[in-house]
Amino acid sequence: MIKLIAAAALVAAFAVPVQAAQSSPDADLARLLKGRVAAAPVRCIPVSPTDNNAVQIISHRALAWRIGSRIYVNVPQARAETLDDDDILITEPFGGQLCRNDQVRPLNRMSRIPKASLLLGNFTPYVRSAAK
Repeated sequence: MIKLIAAAALVAAFAVPVQAAQSSPDADLARLLKGRVAAAPVRCIPVSPTDNNAVQIISHRALAWRIGSRIYVNVPQARAETLDDDDILITEPFGGQLCRNDQVRPLNRMSRIPKASLLLGNFTPYVRSAAK
């Protein structure tokens, strides 16, 4: 009986961190934007290969670029549910910008198979809240 109780305690101890690690896309986005407020959406954002503008993929939800002190969030016009936070995003910016209606393509990191192209929507900038 003691072994059964010890085994149950061990399973419970490992189950809690696994459940905590699996969060929803909305919770991931809220965590990323904590302490920030949305500004007016913009049509384009500047991108440069020399900048550290790494995109963050919020699984099944959105794309986020950190540029300076702002975070720009883009919800693709369709097929956002195909996004996976482990994907690699292939972009082809024209003129140093990514804009609404530009196509981006997620690439599965393990298989290297590209997924269907996504059309970008408007970019919503999030800035740090002035209130503390």
